[in-house]
Amino acid sequence: MRGWVRLLCIRFYVLPLLSLLSMQGAHAAPEDTLAVSLARPGLYLEENYYSVLEDPSGRLSIADVQSPAWARRFIKMRDSGHPPNIEHPHSAYWLRITVRHPPIETTAWYLELYDSHIGRAVFFRPQLGTTATYDSVATGAALSFATRPHPYKNFLFDLPPRPGQTTTYYLRLRSDTRTSFRAMLHSGAGLIPELSLQYWLLGIFYGILIIMVLYNLILYFFLKEKTYLHYVLYVLSGTLLFLTEDGLGFQYLWSRGPGLNHFIGAAAPVLLMLTFANYASSFLDTASRLPALHRIGRWVIGASTTLLALDAALVHSGFSFWLFLLPYGLLYYIGFKAYKTGLRPARYLLLAQALVATSLLFLIMRKLGINFYSNAYTVYSLNVAFVLEVVILSYALGEKLKGLMDMTLLTQSRLLKQLHKKQEAQHRLVEQMRENQELKDQLNTELEALVAQRTAELRRQNDTVAARNRELLEANSLLALQSAAIEKLNSDLSRDLHAEKAARIEAREVDFGEFSQIYPDKDACLRYLADLKWGQSTYRCRKCGHEKSCEAREPYARRCTRCRYVESATAGTLLQKCKFSIVKAMYAVFLLHAHKGNYSSSELARVLELRQATSWAFAQKVLAALQRRLQAPDYEEGEAWTHVLLDTTNEVELIENEQEKPG
Repeated sequence: MRGWVRLLCIRFYVLPLLSLLSMQGAHAAPEDTLAVSLARPGLYLEENYYSVLEDPSGRLSIADVQSPAWARRFIKMRDSGHPPNIEHPHSAYWLRITVRHPPIETTAWYLELYDSHIGRAVFFRPQLGTTATYDSVATGAALSFATRPHPYKNFLFDLPPRPGQTTTYYLRLRSDTRTSFRAMLHSGAGLIPELSLQYWLLGIFYGILIIMVLYNLILYFFLKEKTYLHYVLYVLSGTLLFLTEDGLGFQYLWSRGPGLNHFIGAAAPVLLMLTFANYASSFLDTASRLPALHRIGRWVIGASTTLLALDAALVHSGFSFWLFLLPYGLLYYIGFKAYKTGLRPARYLLLAQALVATSLLFLIMRKLGINFYSNAYTVYSLNVAFVLEVVILSYALGEKLKGLMDMTLLTQSRLLKQLHKKQEAQHRLVEQMRENQELKDQLNTELEALVAQRTAELRRQNDTVAARNRELLEANSLLALQSAAIEKLNSDLSRDLHAEKAARIEAREVDFGEFSQIYPDKDACLRYLADLKWGQSTYRCRKCGHEKSCEAREPYARRCTRCRYVESATAGTLLQKCKFSIVKAMYAVFLLHAHKGNYSSSELARVLELRQATSWAFAQKVLAALQRRLQAPDYEEGEAWTHVLLDTTNEVELIENEQEKPG
């Protein structure tokens, strides 16, 4: 604990003191005089036009810094080795600028500070008619917007006309963030057109963002796709960040709340990171595609958010922007991995993030005080990059949705083809049943003709017997015996004919060859089982009870969209965990149902070419299911054999086993 205290003391007190001593010992070169002219309405303050004095104590006054002892300690920034920005958030920085006004001056000049995050800026200028007495104008991001001399998003200070005079001006800056000293002098005539152009461009920028927000919000309400909502939240977070960066939010929205302005300035980048992480996770579907990276990303985002909150509330290191590199770098890597796994729209996310990262490089360089291609294009490159990112990500969402729709249409086309094949099979079955009916009718007709023929023969025999009866009265007893024998023969023949007819009518069996034509393979059986389970009823997850599902990798299986539980087509049926061919198993169920359970296991083993023990065990399982169907409240006489397939006993046992599992 003492070691940490010692490090903090060195960081916040010893280092600024050493810096001050090194500045005191250096040769203090005066700044160059900035000569203004109406021919140049806008002059950028290069580093050689101002000198800087760091005040670690923050107690120096204008009189102190004008005294010879302190005036010699001002250092011209160019070639000094110090970056032109606030390095130590706990120090106050004095800027000294010497301006030579033109001999004829008809308009005032204005000094503009570009960085709107400076907590407190005090501008000291000599009073008119003297150079010894200074008046001051105090404003800053930590003060109300009403303190600003002009209602403008940046800090704008007046330089009254002083024809032919060389005047020294002072700026006292203090901020808890690493802000730059970028400034510019404007003439009164050239200021208005430039401000109008800036506000017009910023209006176009925010107009594009609002249009994209409304467009994607409408798509969210119509499509109910959460990725669009995450995209809208990300764009709104980016809009809030830009409102704090360019100062328009402080000017128009929360001008009376400097504390709120400071809070939003610190919270907006964190909120942007969180919303982008949610959008990227939803867009890339990392939870299912890359579950390990998804978990790592959640931990990294949470840790970065905690560190950023601690830095903004307690530490004020000024280096908080480095904490964004790890989460954004990890998200970029996750996008690259998603693209490698086959998600082609991920390339647009990589392109958009590359544009933003390039523009952020210029912003970080300005924060560090490094003059790295600093011009009007790089200053506003982040705005342009964010607009391009918003447009590209919106297009990427559309392409992803189009891909999902194409996949859905392809799946529907496959289902239609399968349905067409099923209908063709049903037509063939109906045609076969019609042919069987014709054969049965033909056989019945032949049997009736045979019975009629035999009946006619019996009648002729009866007539012959009667004639002989009349002729042979003496053989009455013999004829009586013959008559009794004939009657018995007629009775046996009639009974045999009736039994044969009944047997033919009851012979409605379908052999295994015909059955395998209807269900030729495992795929057809699984498709038939899936239609029985989910075709006529609403899907309901057996693990969490959710009623929405999607296709799983296993054929004809369903996956719950909430808990990701996968349910196969055979789950909860008699065919679950079947150890032999599913086609043979379904035929066994059909045979046992058709014969109402009166079908021997040995005959079943012979028909299905199975071992006796296997066929007996499966037959017992089917007979138990038949018995449960007979006792079921919804049982109907003559119901289809497929009711036996959907036996719920296995489903109940599976649910109970799932509930008894620990965790």
